Amino acid sequence: MTTTTSLQPELAGHPAVVTGAGRGTGAAIAARLRAAGATVLATARTAPADAASDPLFVTADLTTPEGVDTVTSAVHDRLGTPHVVVHTLGGSQAPAGGFAALTDAHWQDELTLNLLAAVRLDRALLPAMRDAGRGAVVHVSSIQRRLPLPDATLGYAAAKAALTTYSKGLARELAPHGVRVNVVSPGAISTEGTTALVHRIADAQGIDEAAAWEQVLASLGGIPLGRPARPEEVAELVAFLVSDRAAAITGAEHTIDGGTVPTV
Repeated sequence: MTTTTSLQPELAGHPAVVTGAGRGTGAAIAARLRAAGATVLATARTAPADAASDPLFVTADLTTPEGVDTVTSAVHDRLGTPHVVVHTLGGSQAPAGGFAALTDAHWQDELTLNLLAAVRLDRALLPAMRDAGRGAVVHVSSIQRRLPLPDATLGYAAAKAALTTYSKGLARELAPHGVRVNVVSPGAISTEGTTALVHRIADAQGIDEAAAWEQVLASLGGIPLGRPARPEEVAELVAFLVSDRAAAITGAEHTIDGGTVPTV
């Protein structure tokens, strides 16, 4: 009789692509998939020091068509057809100050980073997965698609809402072809990006970062669990969703927010 354990490399032999993998949640997801046995091609705009010479780390700006082409070529040359695609790329550099502070350029930047980068790379990679009849895709969205923070990240929240809707339609289209698409929507996560957001709010309002963090938490309604999620915890959820353990799960949004969103 064969016995399986949780230590078995369940993604052994699975080629995977992870975007936004230079740091934070994306780096944690890439590391978790590698630990599960996957061959991971990671990409980010800036390579961390320990990945500078890694042939499976691709430095590219996915907010540009040229960056998408660079990653697509690297995937074809180094991986072949991926079994797993995880879009972690996202964030916001828009100023605080509410809707009136957001120019057309800010809106375009938010949509390009948080929606169109995933759309373009999906268009390049997913047809081969569809033709192969297998695969799992995860788009990392945000609880802000339901609980937007108007002071600093309204454009980001709107773009993530669009990403979530797009993901649902993509899931319906690809499910008959054996490709599953799911969304992971984190709340507050302990990352450099969260720290940068708090810093921008503090600077814009002339308050200290502790007060800015309390303001973010208040806008979200607090975190009943009492702490933000860790990148490794988000990575664990993603690893489950791309594995065969989640073979019947597609077209779903999975929230990991310590109980912040007050509805189910």
